[in-house]
Amino acid sequence: MRYNTRDMAIFLSRSPEETKRFAAAYAKTLRPGDVVLLEGEMGAGKTAFAQGVAAGLGVREDVLSPTYAYVNSYGPMFHFDCYRIQSERQAEELGFSDYFDAGKICLVEWSENIAGLLPEGCKTVTIRKVSATEREIVT
Repeated sequence: MRYNTRDMAIFLSRSPEETKRFAAAYAKTLRPGDVVLLEGEMGAGKTAFAQGVAAGLGVREDVLSPTYAYVNSYGPMFHFDCYRIQSERQAEELGFSDYFDAGKICLVEWSENIAGLLPEGCKTVTIRKVSATEREIVT
C-alpha cells in the first residue's frame, strides 16, 4: 500500500519480500553518485531494503549486512554499516569519503555516526517497525 504526501512516499510493507520489491522499484529512481541514508532501528529491515535496491540495479550477488566489514561493494553500489564506527575520524581513516566520490550509489546504515563526512544532498529512507512483519517505509 502506497501513500503519497507532498514530497515523500509512504509504503506499508507486509513482508521482507514486499520490502525488497519496493526497494527494487526505488532503485530505478537512483543515479550514480546518489547517497541514500537508511534509517531505522536494529532489525527494522534496512538490509532487506539494500538487498532490494541491489536487485533493482541488477546485482546478482548475495547482499549481506556489512556490519563487520563496514562497507561492501556490489557492482554499481556500496553498502555501508556504520553501527560500529566510533568517530568520524575513524571513518575518514577507513577512506569513507573516497567512496562517496566514486560515482556509485551509496547506501548507508547508521549514518548518524559519520554525519560530518556525508556529502550534500543525501536522500533518506526511513523504515519503521509497525508489527512483527509490517514495516512503514518513507522515501
